[in-house]
Amino acid sequence: MSVDPSELSPLSDLRWPPGLPRQRALHEHLRGLILRGVLRAGARLPASRGLAPMLGVARNTVLHAYAQLQAEGYLQADRHGTRVAALPVADEARAAAPAGPGLSRRAAQALAEAGQGTGDLSLLPLALGVPDLASFPLRAWRASLDRAWRQAGARQLGYAPPGGEPVLRAALAGWLSGRRGMALAPEQVVVTSGTQGALDLCARLLADEGDTAWVEDPGYGGARTAFALAGLRVHPVPVDADGLAPSELDWTRHPPRLIFVTPAHQFPTGAVMPLARRLALVERARAAGAWIIEDDYESEFWRAGTALPALAALQPHAPVVHALTFSKTLLPTLRLGCLVVPAALAADFARAAGRLTRPGQGIEQRALADFLERGRHTVHLRRMRTLYAGRRDRLCAALQRHLLAHAPPAARLTIRGGDAGLHLLLAWTGAPDEAGVAARAQALGVAAQPLGRFRMAPTAAGSMPEQGLVLGYGATPDALIDGAVERLARAFLGD
Repeated sequence: MSVDPSELSPLSDLRWPPGLPRQRALHEHLRGLILRGVLRAGARLPASRGLAPMLGVARNTVLHAYAQLQAEGYLQADRHGTRVAALPVADEARAAAPAGPGLSRRAAQALAEAGQGTGDLSLLPLALGVPDLASFPLRAWRASLDRAWRQAGARQLGYAPPGGEPVLRAALAGWLSGRRGMALAPEQVVVTSGTQGALDLCARLLADEGDTAWVEDPGYGGARTAFALAGLRVHPVPVDADGLAPSELDWTRHPPRLIFVTPAHQFPTGAVMPLARRLALVERARAAGAWIIEDDYESEFWRAGTALPALAALQPHAPVVHALTFSKTLLPTLRLGCLVVPAALAADFARAAGRLTRPGQGIEQRALADFLERGRHTVHLRRMRTLYAGRRDRLCAALQRHLLAHAPPAARLTIRGGDAGLHLLLAWTGAPDEAGVAARAQALGVAAQPLGRFRMAPTAAGSMPEQGLVLGYGATPDALIDGAVERLARAFLGD
């Protein structure tokens, strides 16, 4: 049968993409018509002499497109002309439907529980989780990168070795041994693509599908998503003023395989877990046969005396995997972090990281090692601690002046979580509704985040206050803090 002229009408409106040879453009367009079922099996195409003038191209353009489609099996040519081959393709209506059967039930549920977020607020004052990138020592970092490139061989241009570049693993082991009270060998350090890569690796290697993973509530949504996508049962455990606060019912009714905690500066409440609770958690986890995943979130910016040792350093052979990232201390775009794992698991973790993630960034890993070994990171951290402490003080003073001094006493407004990190919590009881305050603040150009965004379950008695705003100050210049808090106060007080 001949092709119906109406079925070729899309060709008359074909626009030739600039820079793409016309014979290639015609080939791709005809192939698309065949795959969508517009050109049906057995349909005879116009001869090249007829199609060429219709499209305003040379005959050789049509001949080349026909020949290529024939070679690929889309067309058949015989003495009767050129016809569309019989292929198992969808009709046009089905081809226009969404591709494939969709996400797995597990992925759809995990993403639904993660929520939609609030859009990109990172450029607004009081944005959460953003360091002061303008203060990053770019010249020193470029020098480390230049040295890494000059010293690189062919191996550094391919995948990184399992576990990461040896020079970086050694540098991290030395830095962590002096900084967080851990005595470890370089082989125990596994380089990851930030915290999220570390969590994904732990979920795959330390738990089986259907096991229970505890997460802080409120807490880091990325942990919930990583565990849910790995097929784990995510159980929220309330947080109080001292961090993760599991009850006896949590231990007996929801025995964990994984326990995710941020004890150095709980996200998002800012609570710091005291030593007695840290020791108790390690002992209960050991008795339950559970692994603790310690996210050392913002521990580098501790300002209230000497920081407590990491969970992994409290006891020999503690069932703790220690995770850290350089996204807050250096650059989010670097996407480098690490896991510190017990010696007995080190080789398996390194091998699995190599097979599951095929890590790259060999040059960046060597540059980071150079940056650490030359003390550049230590100098940068010392400078940023002073800078962030000043911003925290300015933010607290502005909140006191513009908001706490004018809020009704019944609200019992308090500021929490400022001893470490790059954010604090403005908490209150009763009205106004935190989501409404956050929405009004964002409309006024202030990146306040409602505490409820980070919750999984309703607030339990004795846990953190029902209402709250999480306020970041890392990337907010000093000159903008007072004005941002003035607008936040208007959003809260309704002025």
